[in-house]
Amino acid sequence: MDNLNEHAFAGKRAIVTGAGRGIGEAIARHLVDRGATVCVVDRGARQLEHWKEIGVPIVEDLSVTSSARRVLEVAVEKTGGVDFLVHAAGILRRRPFLEVDEQNWELHIQTNLRSTFFLAQECVKVMRVQGTGGRIVAVASDAWWTGGYDGSLAYAASKGGVVSLVRGLARELAPLHITVNAVVPGLVDTEMLRGQLTPERLARQAGNIPWGRLAEPSEIADVVGFILSDASVYMTGAIFNVSGGLLMY
Repeated sequence: MDNLNEHAFAGKRAIVTGAGRGIGEAIARHLVDRGATVCVVDRGARQLEHWKEIGVPIVEDLSVTSSARRVLEVAVEKTGGVDFLVHAAGILRRRPFLEVDEQNWELHIQTNLRSTFFLAQECVKVMRVQGTGGRIVAVASDAWWTGGYDGSLAYAASKGGVVSLVRGLARELAPLHITVNAVVPGLVDTEMLRGQLTPERLARQAGNIPWGRLAEPSEIADVVGFILSDASVYMTGAIFNVSGGLLMY
């Protein structure tokens, strides 16, 4: 699917969250490799050490509402503005339903849903002043549709909220020529996935994928690259199912 040349995003300024590893890192590298100037956001400075030479590292905990404003302040100061926002940061803390307490619930809502709202809000403030439109992509999860498995109910609820938010924002921001779409990965071979499931549970879930394997983070990045490209200018409010056939709708 990756048919974008190395100059496809030359001159574009992007913010990619969750860029310290996994899907976020793959998306950030995809954009850098194609000429974009990328502000990479993660909660840990150590995760961003390798970005110092090729991006603009921003250390922020996005579960804190005020962090959204600080991210945009740094991005505008360092790059002059923002054309793309790709919000890949997220958290999953598995617990059975009866063991989910208020702290666990709020952690998912704050990190996965609330951060999406307020980071998009701060980006749109900048994009509106620029007057040249923009692209927002939220990385959700197949859990928004399935309700989640193996103790991921709070996570699923937060990602369902992200999908609803994307649809509402797409409608409201269309007059500003700002597209808003969501990518919905299935099972992706990341540290977060492998670190939260036993090998037996992972094998059981992976066995349900018609394509026969986990996705690579770069395959999700390829889809995001397409959404940010000129080829998708008329698509907004779309939910891109990238699950190897695990979901079909």
